[in-house]
Amino acid sequence: MPDDKAAARPAAFIGSYVLGKGFILAPEQANDLIQRDPRNKDVLFPYLNGEDLNSRPDCSASRWVINFHDWSEERARGYPEVFAIIERDVKPERLKNANRQRREIWWRFTRPTMDLYRAISNLDRVLVVALVSRTVMPARVPSRQVLSHKLGVFATAEDNDLALLSSSFHSIWAWRNSSTMKADLNYSPSDVYETFPQPVTTAEVRRNGETLDRLRFDVMIDRSVGLTKLYSMVHDSAVKDSDIESLRENHRKIDQSVLESYNWQDVDLAHDFYPNRQGVRFTVTPSAQIEILDRLLELNHAQHGNNSPKNSPQLMDRHAIAAGSAVHDQENLTPVRDGGTLF
Repeated sequence: MPDDKAAARPAAFIGSYVLGKGFILAPEQANDLIQRDPRNKDVLFPYLNGEDLNSRPDCSASRWVINFHDWSEERARGYPEVFAIIERDVKPERLKNANRQRREIWWRFTRPTMDLYRAISNLDRVLVVALVSRTVMPARVPSRQVLSHKLGVFATAEDNDLALLSSSFHSIWAWRNSSTMKADLNYSPSDVYETFPQPVTTAEVRRNGETLDRLRFDVMIDRSVGLTKLYSMVHDSAVKDSDIESLRENHRKIDQSVLESYNWQDVDLAHDFYPNRQGVRFTVTPSAQIEILDRLLELNHAQHGNNSPKNSPQLMDRHAIAAGSAVHDQENLTPVRDGGTLF
């Protein structure tokens, strides 16, 4: 059953643009600085990027970063050992930069995205996704770290949001509304997430998201693989191990519960292994992908105020809508129509 009250859509952001290798530290360097002066914890943080998110079994950061937030130079100098590193390794390069702001505020990130960190300040964990990836799978990570500009960040850690962003509905919409880099999708929070018509969530969606988080973490730790390698196994029909089959079944349940939350039970998802230009993918049937996209386009159209009689979704032929969309564009045909990846 739907929840009594629909939650507001969580905000989405792109992470911080650091600009300067001198900001980056090995974990051992950061730990040493904190041991020498515990106050340095104020300006030293794990630094998570897209590669770490998709390749490490616990989706953790492999490096740390110096972060003086939006502070003045005077305040930053209050951490002398850390500031000296930036003054030595960042300042000389920044002073050569053509951008005046980057030259004058050389001790800070080029884009600190303070609005992001304010939005997640009360959250212990958040959902993130690598912006350039063929996996396109969100994960829940600690919020008390610097999140790279190669990550899309959602100001939520809720199970229902994890399930929705892990569903084929979100994936289909993402492939339709994103550019690509070779075989990878180039995810844009503004073009994908903010335009994605979301249903009223249900308890079943939430339960399936909770299961996904727990199950996937256990499998990645047990196998010592990250998201990319894990989902390569999910998409491989020759892999029939019980843990991988359990993960596939969980994704079937996620899709079915999301389908029901849209009240589209007449669509047969028919999960199986379908070919596309990336190879074979475990996903919903191509005909279901087209139908889902058509209906999402209708909802998007309605939610953005195009409700005049001429443009009313109730009067529009869904396949006429799709004919003008990227799903029928030759360049973007494969990701959606010919077995576009669920992940």
